[in-house]
Amino acid sequence: MKIAQLHSLFLECHKVSTDTRKIDHDDMFFALKGENFNGNTYAEQALKNGAKYCVIDEEAFNTSTHTILVDNVLETLQNLATYHRNYLKLPIIALTGSNGKTTTKELINATLSKKFKTTATVGNLNNHIGVPLTLLSMNSETEIGIVEMGANHLKEIEMLCAIAQPDYGYITNFGKAHLEGFGSVEGVIKGKSEMFDYLISNNKTIFVNGNDSIQLEKTANTNRIVFGDTNEFNVTINFIEAQPNVKLNYNSLTIQSQLIGAYNFNNIAAAITIANYFEVEDNDIKSAIENYSPTNNRSQVINKGTCKIILDAYNANPTSMLAALTNFDKLKDTNKIAIIGDMFELGQEAKEEHQNIVKLSTSLNIDKVIVIGENFFNTETTVENLLKFQSFEDFKSKMNISDLFNSTLLIKGSRGMAMERILDLL
Repeated sequence: MKIAQLHSLFLECHKVSTDTRKIDHDDMFFALKGENFNGNTYAEQALKNGAKYCVIDEEAFNTSTHTILVDNVLETLQNLATYHRNYLKLPIIALTGSNGKTTTKELINATLSKKFKTTATVGNLNNHIGVPLTLLSMNSETEIGIVEMGANHLKEIEMLCAIAQPDYGYITNFGKAHLEGFGSVEGVIKGKSEMFDYLISNNKTIFVNGNDSIQLEKTANTNRIVFGDTNEFNVTINFIEAQPNVKLNYNSLTIQSQLIGAYNFNNIAAAITIANYFEVEDNDIKSAIENYSPTNNRSQVINKGTCKIILDAYNANPTSMLAALTNFDKLKDTNKIAIIGDMFELGQEAKEEHQNIVKLSTSLNIDKVIVIGENFFNTETTVENLLKFQSFEDFKSKMNISDLFNSTLLIKGSRGMAMERILDLL
């Protein structure tokens, strides 16, 4: 079946689904495959659960007039998403980067939705499956689409841009994330810059952080909008403070966000710049930023018992850990305790990067540092204000939790460490 024909059937459906447990009536089910599952085997169940059509790629499961046999389900999903994106003819804003992608995407969505009907990536569904699903969730009412793109290898952003065909793009930063897949920081820069390559080759618009020399260099003589803290840029935004919430100045307006940490300033500034480009009123931008409240363990300030908790435990890499610790160092609070967990996907750099973080954290204005995980446990240090635990269970069984009371806590670690579990102990 040709993509145009499949798209006509898609328009008859409620939405796309890849999980039979979440199917609604009249969904179009795509039978994706993985290492440990084969969606084709669930086609019959999908129809029983209410799916209108099932897209499959194995002849043995083509047992109904409502099953659609294709050569490859994943490629068909991606091709359908591109076709639908062009069918709608709406502007697409894409963003990627090592840190802050999801927060920036949420801020862009919050500001633009003050004026437009937007559709944005849900959560962090930003890979080769999530990007097509995001595009296919857009409809004739959508005025602007916002697509987050993640990657841990070269050529992934290139592929995602080919699917989404963005008109605008922004890279949050280049950091020490997914070094195991990219191989080096240089690999990260090359991989993330695949978005620049697409936008430049197609004469599209790039939003650029003027404080990032790499971004400025790579986008020189292109169609770009630059933001920063000087009047030489297209949009001027000035950082005021982060104690712990970020406060900034934009067009004579003081904006007090609910986001913690100076590292979130650029995320907010990017959203303001993009909203400014699309002519959202300044007061609406201010309202959107000030009313945005972080969720899902990202830059949250939580008061529990006698503790003030800075919870930034959604994920971590050396760059984001450095930013979180240096910001914590600058807080004027007393009795500050940093509780940090292992950083994953660092490959051969894991030992050195964990050692660097330990050295940094114990040199800052932080009263006590607690590290959790095999990588941190195996670091070498004799500093008195450092406590090491081999695992979360080790921490849970040996740590005197009352020692954390009456403190300001920073909690951060990679997703696999699930550092937010500490809250249950307080």
